[in-house]
Amino acid sequence: MTLMKKAARSVPDIIRRAAKAEHVDAKKLAKSVAAGRSIVPHNPKHRTRPCAIGEGLRVKVNANIGTSPDHCNLREELVKARVAVEYGADAIMDLSTGGDIDAIRKAIIKKVDVAIGTVPIYQAANDAGHILDMDEDIMFRTIEKHARDGVDFMTVHCGVTSASVESIRKAKRICDIVSRGGAFLAVWILKNKQENPLYKNFDYLLEMAQEHEFCLSLGDGLRPGSVLDATDKPQLHELAILGGLVKRARRAGVQVMVEGPGHVPLDQIELNVRVEKTICKGAPFYVLGPLVTDIAPGYDHIVGAIGGALAAYYGADFLCYVTPAEHLSLPDVEDVKDGVIASKIAAHAADLTRGLDWDKDRDMSKARKALDWEGMFRHALDPVKARRTRAKRPAKSKDKTCSMCGKFCAMAAMNELL
Repeated sequence: MTLMKKAARSVPDIIRRAAKAEHVDAKKLAKSVAAGRSIVPHNPKHRTRPCAIGEGLRVKVNANIGTSPDHCNLREELVKARVAVEYGADAIMDLSTGGDIDAIRKAIIKKVDVAIGTVPIYQAANDAGHILDMDEDIMFRTIEKHARDGVDFMTVHCGVTSASVESIRKAKRICDIVSRGGAFLAVWILKNKQENPLYKNFDYLLEMAQEHEFCLSLGDGLRPGSVLDATDKPQLHELAILGGLVKRARRAGVQVMVEGPGHVPLDQIELNVRVEKTICKGAPFYVLGPLVTDIAPGYDHIVGAIGGALAAYYGADFLCYVTPAEHLSLPDVEDVKDGVIASKIAAHAADLTRGLDWDKDRDMSKARKALDWEGMFRHALDPVKARRTRAKRPAKSKDKTCSMCGKFCAMAAMNELL
């Protein structure tokens, strides 16, 4: 029996522990999981700390890591995983496309105790040698392999169908398809003149998810790659397909979340969140960014954090981080750290609007009033950087002020007066 079905009858231990971590009622969380409005990705083969995503919960953050054909270093990927978790990532996705992908995935699963996600179609294409050489057997064998290794959630681009790909051909997009998995399947569909096996055999995919207890993350293969392509017909066509698949997954007792668009201008973010929540009946929404402008390579972690904060404010549940290397290169360890922190800031900003974690800001504010620098460092998202920045230009005066204001410090003046 799947976790979703168990949650309809009782409160499984993993849900009880997730509720404790969230400071919410365990029975209420179990009902939300049973209804499909929340998920707790958890493959029994992978020992993880519980992570609940969805209705009434803290906004969660995912960090993407993984090799490429141009750069493959397992040790570096393990450091990325460690750093991502250290700075607050709630989940890690291994997107490796180079080297010994099986060994890389297994090492990452062994290394970290947060939920692990993958995109099996990447390895299926790699193992086949070419996108067009993939067949149904390779696709589903790869999914099963990931499940047996302990992967907790998998991105499957089931909404890239013959019909939705045809809508791309008719649309006047600037950036066509920017999703790697979406492009793989679109090319496969058009060249082979066959339906997407992940869509055609969705019932079989559900059976695999039932057997191995992994969560489906319905990928947005037709997401916009430019703010000028946002909220167009191909994107909405795919979302309508995913809405139908969410219903089928819930009937099968399979946990499912829906992935959301990448490049979306500020004034369309609320609409995108509300449309997904309506079409997919409250399924957890997992968004990449969103990125609210296209002109900031090198600073896309900031662009993504702006969009992520707004998306989460309007109801998105899970933020996929964006690093400064987005659109430029495979991220290094420092990029991963910066990406996680930027998304954690966005998630926390949205959590405050949900009435959550105000104590963190209160503690920081009290430390600032007291000019308690050690307290400030302790409550900071990145204590190392905060401490280093203060030490870079120390105050000349002997009091507790900083070099920004020195003897003209407003806090010091008011503390003395009051």
